[in-house]
Amino acid sequence: MRALLLALPFCLLLSLLPGCSQPQLPFLGEDGRVLAFGDSLTQGVGAAQGMDYPSRLALLCQCEVINAGVSGETTAEGAARLPEVLDETQPDLIILLEGGNDILKSTGKDALKANLATMLREAKQRSIPVLLVAVPDRQIMLKPLPLYRELADEFAVPLLEDTVAELLSQSAMKSDTVHFNDAGYHALAEQIHQLALESGAF
Repeated sequence: MRALLLALPFCLLLSLLPGCSQPQLPFLGEDGRVLAFGDSLTQGVGAAQGMDYPSRLALLCQCEVINAGVSGETTAEGAARLPEVLDETQPDLIILLEGGNDILKSTGKDALKANLATMLREAKQRSIPVLLVAVPDRQIMLKPLPLYRELADEFAVPLLEDTVAELLSQSAMKSDTVHFNDAGYHALAEQIHQLALESGAF
């Protein structure tokens, strides 16, 4: 077994280690400013005050996390809003969780992907790293839309792929059919924080 591991290419060996398969983020530490950008799942619809995921994440990472969630926002609206928010907040990291309203409104997948790509491109042009969070398609068995993995690979950003779909599949984690309760938002914050840790941000 030892000889087999020694024979593996270095990059492949790294991919077998925990946390090494995701693109890496620059180290932020406690001085970092994180922008949580998205729709109602970022704003915290269904949560008690202070229980939205950006608030919980701020406690976990011990850094500033700005909640820039707008309930009901589509990716087209988010793409139009993002540049001004970036100008105002000057973040060191963006957590992008958007697309659920496009799915609910049956927006075409091509348009959804293009709008997310516009936001990722805007961040890249400003040299701001992004952690992308996938949302599920509207199906009986919730699964993340493949387009999020495609975008994560294209822009080389860490992707939290399965968490939103898994949490929305559990009634104990939801306040209604499309929003989390306090426990759900806390679990989402923990998973985002874990991915950020594994990717080198903290």
